[in-house]
Amino acid sequence: MKKMFLMAIALGAMLIGSSVGASAAALVANINVSTQTMTVSRNGLVIYRWKVSTARQGYITPRGSYRPQRMHRMWYSRKYDMSPMPYSVFFRGGYAIHGTGAVRQLGRPASHGCVRLHTANAATFYSMVKEFGPSNTRIVVTN
Repeated sequence: MKKMFLMAIALGAMLIGSSVGASAAALVANINVSTQTMTVSRNGLVIYRWKVSTARQGYITPRGSYRPQRMHRMWYSRKYDMSPMPYSVFFRGGYAIHGTGAVRQLGRPASHGCVRLHTANAATFYSMVKEFGPSNTRIVVTN
């Protein structure tokens, strides 16, 4: 009886351990506001590091950990004069990671709060989120 009890505990521990591992995101985008960079990791391995532009003075880029909420190959900001936002991956309300034509500003704060990156990099990230799925993607914004 004692042996069966110990086996049941061991099996339970294995199941709990595997469910914790399964909930970890396969695709992670880490946005560091201080360094104005976005690092993309696939299954724990860094595969890209890109310059970004986050919120300029007077605006905020929300900090935290998010899952993509919605995606649009092309979106136009109704709030900011129908500005184009190619390859948008929205992560909190109206905040998104998206491409920009203002590539000279990448590497320093310049946006109204979104995370801007080179349009080619935004397209790469967008297709990776589509491939892995929003439920397997995590977007983490830190200072």
